[in-house]
Amino acid sequence: MKRMVRLREEADQDLAVAATWYEQQCSGLGQEFLDKGLSTFQLIAEQPLMYPMVHRNIRRALMSRFPFGIYFRIERSYIVVLAVMHASRDPIHWQSRT
Repeated sequence: MKRMVRLREEADQDLAVAATWYEQQCSGLGQEFLDKGLSTFQLIAEQPLMYPMVHRNIRRALMSRFPFGIYFRIERSYIVVLAVMHASRDPIHWQSRT
């Protein structure tokens, strides 16, 4: 069953900040980052259980091409994205959002 994906406000901000940074590095790269994020959200919606648990009931999906993890929790009928974070960041940043 495909579930709806909901981004918390903080996760939406994570995505926007990273896309802006990539766009400043190279024109078009920010949009490519957003596109990869959206395709990863679709995969999460279709098969959320294929991603490993990294903390309690929180799972992480890694984005292709970009060193970012999407941290999410499965609810009954939808998925909550808690954070979109660079792989080198301290996990305490997303753990405080649970």
